[in-house]
Amino acid sequence: MLGLGEKSDFDNVVGIKYMEGTRFRLFPQPYFIENYAEPETVLVSSPAGSLAPGPADHRMYTIFPIGKTQAYGISPDGSDVLAPPWGGVVEPPAMPDADGNFDYLEPGTPQFEAAHLFGTVRFVLDIWEDYFGREIPWQSDKTQDRMELTILPTLENAYSGYGFLEMGADRTDGKYYPFSLNFDVIAHEVGHAIIYSEIGVPDPENVTGEYFGFHESAADLVALISSLHFNSLVDLLLEKTHGNLYMLNAINRIGELSESKQIRIAANDKRLSDFAKGWVKEHHLAQPLTGAFFDILVDIFHEMLLDYGAISSELEDLSDQLLATSDYAPVMQTLFDEAYAANPDLFKRALLDARDILGTYLADTWQDIEKRDLNFVEVADIFIAVDGRHTGGRFERVIRGNFEMRDIGIVEVGPQLEPLDKDSHANSVRTLTPID
Repeated sequence: MLGLGEKSDFDNVVGIKYMEGTRFRLFPQPYFIENYAEPETVLVSSPAGSLAPGPADHRMYTIFPIGKTQAYGISPDGSDVLAPPWGGVVEPPAMPDADGNFDYLEPGTPQFEAAHLFGTVRFVLDIWEDYFGREIPWQSDKTQDRMELTILPTLENAYSGYGFLEMGADRTDGKYYPFSLNFDVIAHEVGHAIIYSEIGVPDPENVTGEYFGFHESAADLVALISSLHFNSLVDLLLEKTHGNLYMLNAINRIGELSESKQIRIAANDKRLSDFAKGWVKEHHLAQPLTGAFFDILVDIFHEMLLDYGAISSELEDLSDQLLATSDYAPVMQTLFDEAYAANPDLFKRALLDARDILGTYLADTWQDIEKRDLNFVEVADIFIAVDGRHTGGRFERVIRGNFEMRDIGIVEVGPQLEPLDKDSHANSVRTLTPID
């Protein structure tokens, strides 16, 4: 991972820094999206030959249960909490090849799904452990030996809970879209696991809506930044947008579920004032914070383009002036088209720099946050302080401006207006995760 100010290498194999690592094939975006029908080979940090069938290692293991009818969590009658390990029958595990790799497996088998799930979790952990500068423990390490990664096709959701990540599926239009093959969905759940580990769970009787909204935003940001570690995705993103990241594209559509359906869009126009009277869904409450961080990513990207001489200061100023207006797309796209055509390599370098600056800042921010009374203002203040530590406050103006544009620090969030949905991730705070 880059330190601030370092330059990115354009490696053909994702994760090339792990030359002795293990090979997997991952879909950077869901396989049903144009241009992503073929998985990309990645190298993860696990040394080749170190992974057991499953795949499995000393920190986690993957299973595809047979006959499992209920997801982990509260039982339907509310009488019990279903938790790992699964003790029933499972599909035959994914086996490593003679060299210890899993990239020989072909899509369409339970073994490929299991390898894709494990490989994605390991890939995302590699990225964020690099940003954190250390291993990120599982919250369940205190009581369980390993995390269970499990696939449950009958589940119409995906969960990160105490000691498990469980992947279901979407059935839009009567088709079956397994979440075990959806990089964004898996990375989002790993993001929840990171926050559970790093920040913990507040007293369930005093937990705030902003804690839930922060959780969802952080998970979305883990998915967004992790996806930018696929060279094929970055190349295609820039070829399609020419650096105008506000164009609807692969990184601001988070958790795409089908050809026409995604969970959320990072480049949204939501403000905290939309929730001044109260909130119902934590995923919606997350959007102002996620939107602010996406805008910060774009602004840092523009700053890096300026550093490299790839755009003019006039273009950057005009982008700031037209943001959130109807003139942005028709005016800015032409200007980005011209600038990108002149320096496509510098655009890629600037985007990778912005990716790693934001990832580093977020990791530092999450390590400094206190779980008690967590709110968006605290997140913003710590993020600004992190910029001060790294750069002496170089990006403070644009960071503050983006938080203020989302009413963060200006408007207070209202009360929770309806009980949480039974399948809400927030319920894990109250039911699945021990309070520490």
